[in-house]
Amino acid sequence: MWSVRISSAFLFLFYLFFLGIKPIVMLMLYILNCNSPFYGEDFYFEIPRPFQCLSFYVYAKSMFQIRDLPIGKVAIRKEDLYKYCGKENWFQLQPVDPHSEVQGKVHLEMKLNELITENGSICQQLVVQIIACQGLPLISGQNCDPYATVTLVGPARSDQKKTKVKKKTSDPQFDETFHFEVTRSSSYKGRSHFHVEEEDIEKLEIKVELWNNGNLAQDVFLGETRVSVKILRNDNAHKAWYLLQPKGNGTKSKPDDLGSLRLKVTYTEDNVLPSPCYMALRNLMLKSPDVKPISASAAHVLGDICRESVGYDALLPVVRLLLHHNRLLPFLTSVAALELENTQEANTIFRGNSLATRCIDDMMKIVGKSYLTVTLKPVLNEIFESNKTCEIDPVKLKEGDNVEVNKENLQGYVHKVFTSITQSSSSCPPLMCDVFRSLRQLASKRFPADPHVQYSAVSSFIFLRFFAVAVLSPHTFQLRTHHPDPEISRTLTLISKTIQSLGSWGSLSKNKLSSFKETYMYDFFKLFQEDECIEKVKRFLDEISSNVSKESSGVEDSFVLKEGEVHKRAQGRKRLGKKNFKKRWLRVTNQELSYHKQKGKEALCVIPVKNILGVEKLEESAFNRKNMFQVIHSEKPLYVQAGNCVETNSWIEVLSQVSRCNPGRLSTFHPSAYVGGSWLCCTETNESTPGCKPCTATLLANIQLDIDCDRETERIFSFFSSSRSRLQKMEDACAGMSVYLGQQEECSAFTIQDPKETFRTIKELGEVLDDLQAHHDSKGALTDEPGTIENPIVGKTA
Repeated sequence: MWSVRISSAFLFLFYLFFLGIKPIVMLMLYILNCNSPFYGEDFYFEIPRPFQCLSFYVYAKSMFQIRDLPIGKVAIRKEDLYKYCGKENWFQLQPVDPHSEVQGKVHLEMKLNELITENGSICQQLVVQIIACQGLPLISGQNCDPYATVTLVGPARSDQKKTKVKKKTSDPQFDETFHFEVTRSSSYKGRSHFHVEEEDIEKLEIKVELWNNGNLAQDVFLGETRVSVKILRNDNAHKAWYLLQPKGNGTKSKPDDLGSLRLKVTYTEDNVLPSPCYMALRNLMLKSPDVKPISASAAHVLGDICRESVGYDALLPVVRLLLHHNRLLPFLTSVAALELENTQEANTIFRGNSLATRCIDDMMKIVGKSYLTVTLKPVLNEIFESNKTCEIDPVKLKEGDNVEVNKENLQGYVHKVFTSITQSSSSCPPLMCDVFRSLRQLASKRFPADPHVQYSAVSSFIFLRFFAVAVLSPHTFQLRTHHPDPEISRTLTLISKTIQSLGSWGSLSKNKLSSFKETYMYDFFKLFQEDECIEKVKRFLDEISSNVSKESSGVEDSFVLKEGEVHKRAQGRKRLGKKNFKKRWLRVTNQELSYHKQKGKEALCVIPVKNILGVEKLEESAFNRKNMFQVIHSEKPLYVQAGNCVETNSWIEVLSQVSRCNPGRLSTFHPSAYVGGSWLCCTETNESTPGCKPCTATLLANIQLDIDCDRETERIFSFFSSSRSRLQKMEDACAGMSVYLGQQEECSAFTIQDPKETFRTIKELGEVLDDLQAHHDSKGALTDEPGTIENPIVGKTA
């Protein structure tokens, strides 16, 4: 993993590529009409282990040409990254030479064979096989048409051969073999009758060049590698991957002064051990939500000891690990409760950068990506594409701008964003709803006299830390590919400030208008002083932080979400047969699921929505019927057959959304039915056996696939290892508190509620960390695969 902070640069546009693999990253930062811009942007990326070079490109934004103009680049080799790690450095920009812009690798095999000529003399034949290439660059945004040339180069010869062209691929498979005749050294009496000069084999080298076939245009150089034949001195065969190099090994004349780029680069490698090595530390972290008090848990201890060195960045792998194992909700609830104990006023609830707020922020970024895409991306696309002027600050208005028109444009954008958010409750991920419900309950319990605190506890996250941040920096949440230009960035800033105020509970009351320092924002915000806005925010917060299936106080609170004719299987009667399936009228409201003999008739069965534990498809083999789904509730599952697959998906979606906040939702289910005394899917005979398949109707099921628990645990280990001195100080503080009553001065840097329990956790952590360090020491550092690093310029293998 590496991170980079762009602090300053010479010109206007910034690109980033990795050489040695496919270009997976392109960053764009715009600063217009400035020769010394300040960017101040942070970027974090996961990159594959085998890369050769990290390059930063500065471009001049072209207003009239199709392509931006390259100004210069900074290229840092992988082996040199450690020199600059964690420190800001100025780098001189180098010219962008097409022949030096190479990446990828080639797989070669070489061997020497002896040949006997017609007159009995002996010579040697060099056999070179071009097996394959990987990671060749894109040409004009598309896969290239590569071919390779193979040349035997020596003091008195240059024999070249060429492979066939492979169409539209960056990973061509050549599998072509070429033969070159070479003589013995002069110590041999046998003479060759071939028309070549006798030469020493050790002076020969094979040069492989990769080219893109240009058809009617000029061919494009993709990279080369040179391998000395003397590598076969001790072995008649050699096979390896070689990184492609610039033409002529990248030698260049002294460049002109193109300016400089200041970077702060941090590069770390995770050396992940086999999974059993992490079992003890992983179990200790997963036990954290059950530890009382929560401040004595391993997860909380990690946040405490790393707070000064890396802030709360060490908590991200903890959040991901707990999320994967469905242990995140109880942990977040406990740390939020701990923070509320130390919160004295309701109007400051969850406003600081604490362990609780950082964990919840990380959770929302992980599980809320698709939620943001559905809610904000369409509106943001319109803002970027229409690019209307929205400046309302009289000081910043340009000549010819009309402030009233700008205000109208801004109001339209804010209305669309606000409406999209307040109507998105059905798309809010279940885990976020669970967390918001816990926060609401905790806040009400902590400040029972304040009727608004239950809403501010939720709005401080969903509006201030989630939607407003995503509007301000859409590229950070992958809602847009590029950083916005200055004018659009200003529009997003104004929208974000307004959304923060609209969503902040209580900010819509007139006495809160004084909180605006800018007069123009005060005047603009008065346009939204309507009871309708307050009610929309309140209803939205209710929908995402409380059970939608709560008991209604009247009939008017119930409304129909979907209804229609289906076939329902009778409960607990015959196993097979048409009589076992009846036509029924199925009806779903926000309160209950019911089925009737006919539309308008009394309900034959009513299932409260709050009792629904899951809604999943049913395998066709269960009853030999298609388009079936099951509603799992507190009693026996309800098996339903819809008219077609579209209707099946529609029923599942409606029922899943209306029950998404139920606290008892299942994480696993049986995809088939329980008939004949066993489950048809897993053959278990106990009807109450937990499901054999993960539920698909939750966002968490998809998230789990993207989390590597071993790697997350390795990161946790590395954070603990780098903070062992502070862990020791915390252990000493716990020991001191156990001996001497009262809070000691050295303990003020840590959260120690129960010194004995915290001391026990730290001792256990120390043993686990020592054991894991021993595993690392025995394994040693991992090396790049395949091949090894030879010379940094010539003959470098991947």
